[in-house]
Amino acid sequence: MKLSAIALLTVIGTAAAGKPELSLQVRDGSFADLDGLDPTLKWSASTSSGDLNLEAGIEASVRPTTDIASLPRSFWGKASQDIGAWGVSAQADVSASDLKSADIELSADNADGDLSLKVLASAGAGFSVSSVEATKKFSSGNATVSVNPRYDVTSGSPDVVIGYDTTDTSVEVTASADEQSVKVSRQIDDSNRITPTLALQSKDFSVEWERSLDDGNSVTTTVTPNQAVDVEWNDAAWTANINLPIDDGIGGANVSIKRELNF
Repeated sequence: MKLSAIALLTVIGTAAAGKPELSLQVRDGSFADLDGLDPTLKWSASTSSGDLNLEAGIEASVRPTTDIASLPRSFWGKASQDIGAWGVSAQADVSASDLKSADIELSADNADGDLSLKVLASAGAGFSVSSVEATKKFSSGNATVSVNPRYDVTSGSPDVVIGYDTTDTSVEVTASADEQSVKVSRQIDDSNRITPTLALQSKDFSVEWERSLDDGNSVTTTVTPNQAVDVEWNDAAWTANINLPIDDGIGGANVSIKRELNF
């Protein structure tokens, strides 16, 4: 007997102590029937043991099937603890298609010193570091300046991100040996923010327009010439994303819809 998606959702939601989140994605822009929907359920839970905080979560498909073992897509677990002035954490993400390896994120944050460190790695047959970065923030008059050096161990490529933030304007410069880009974000008025981004070597360019709506809702439109138009609409518990390719004329739209569910 087939297990219905609604029945599975009810069972998981009843057993879960946390707040599940259901995402509905329209595959290939098809609205013809329910086969065009790709529902995904995300759930997480947390607990603590002394000073150690523990979290875990799962992402699973909720499409009708009799093969329950095929529904999980990924798992993750995180442990965090304060050690002196530092908040340290370690998170592992495992794909259900490859249970023998995991993506690892190690981080340390010092709130008093406005300093953070992050290491990305992979673990399986061995342990290998893929990237290392640090972020330092400090005040300069009425602005906040951030310096974020990064090193990609896999490619051997370093770069640095420098940020400058004031009340209405922020500037972000990313520089590496091969490319430099500048992003400027400006709050035009209470409802509108414009953010152009320019890559100096490749000449790639994009513009983002964020329109604030009533009750904390918003619509963000990003135009990347010769590539795509992306629209994100946040409306209370609903989030809708539309991607419209324009690299070879106007193509079919890719649409995803997400809603946070409380069981």
